[in-house]
Amino acid sequence: MVTLAVSNGFYPEEIYNEVKSTFCFQAITPQQWQWCLNFIHMGGQSLQTYDEYKKVVIEDDGKYKVLSKSVAMRHRLQIGTIVSDAVLTVKYLKGGFIGSVEEWFVSKLKIGDVFTFAGRNLELYQIKNMQVIVKKSKTKKAIVPSWMGGRMTLSAQMSELLREELYIASNYLEDKKSLSKEIKALSPILERQNLESIVPKPKQFLIESFKTREGYHTVFYPFEGKFVHEALASLLAYRISLLHPISFTIAHNDYGFELLSDQYLEVTEILDNNLFSPQYLQSDLQKSLNATEMARRKFRDIAVISGLVFTGFPNKQIKNKHLQSSSQLFFDVFKDMDPDNLLFQQAITETFEHQLETGRLLKALERIELQEKVWKKCQKATPFSFPIITDRL
Repeated sequence: MVTLAVSNGFYPEEIYNEVKSTFCFQAITPQQWQWCLNFIHMGGQSLQTYDEYKKVVIEDDGKYKVLSKSVAMRHRLQIGTIVSDAVLTVKYLKGGFIGSVEEWFVSKLKIGDVFTFAGRNLELYQIKNMQVIVKKSKTKKAIVPSWMGGRMTLSAQMSELLREELYIASNYLEDKKSLSKEIKALSPILERQNLESIVPKPKQFLIESFKTREGYHTVFYPFEGKFVHEALASLLAYRISLLHPISFTIAHNDYGFELLSDQYLEVTEILDNNLFSPQYLQSDLQKSLNATEMARRKFRDIAVISGLVFTGFPNKQIKNKHLQSSSQLFFDVFKDMDPDNLLFQQAITETFEHQLETGRLLKALERIELQEKVWKKCQKATPFSFPIITDRL
């Protein structure tokens, strides 16, 4: 809209129909459209007293047009803004640089969480602008940072195909005909898995538990991909902690997730209390993960694209930490004073839909609810659980 206003200007009625005819904005309502018009004309409800957010002028005939040369120039410089994940520096509270970590990982941590970094266990003290302030911790259990390169997760279709292949494998032990070469090659592992536990069948959901020197391991196998398991593990840990106080170390890969504790976890408690229920998913996720901080980080990209903050002139870019502090101010103002702000709502939506994949998580919970839960008490780690344990190490 601002791009059109920078060129020859536009009439809202004409452009609304054009926008609504696109696939992306087919569901836009007249109220949302009016909000967008108010936003570019006055800066919206919360910013209307500041002249710099009044970018577009309404002419006498109702045409929306940018008349300010500086607004036009800034807008032209920001067209095609590509945003990417930032890297944060890790520093001790008393001073001293340790290294850098990716923002998407740190934004999920809460104050007091312990993570392993540069061979030490560090406790998160605060995240200030683009710096992670930490102090040394003697806690033995800690979260291990993961990096963008290791984040390729299974898609919904891929995880479904994987489950189908697994169900074929579960029949392998009874019928060796019509098997793919891959399953035949995996037959020793499947036989070992069946000896220690089971290979789940189509209507079964496998849960394994065993004890090692580290503590009590409980491993769940939804076969839904990394992102879904990350959210599901945090959700389940939070729901269990409501029943009685308990601490978990969480590990996950594309096939399942593990809850490790120094206390014995009675799995029948999870099943009897229906902890896999899709009810209250959104609110429980918000409490179990640091969803507000994740949304605050996500909002920086939204603020840049919507023109709330300016990224700088060529060869004189504004640093990420300044962009973060500016966008954080907007986020806090919208959160407290204008919670219906569409940009604020977008940050919340993107956090849940893209980062936590709540749509897939909901489907997974609905599927698990209908499956028979098979709890196997094992003597030691099984072939299925071994990769999850080593992922944590």
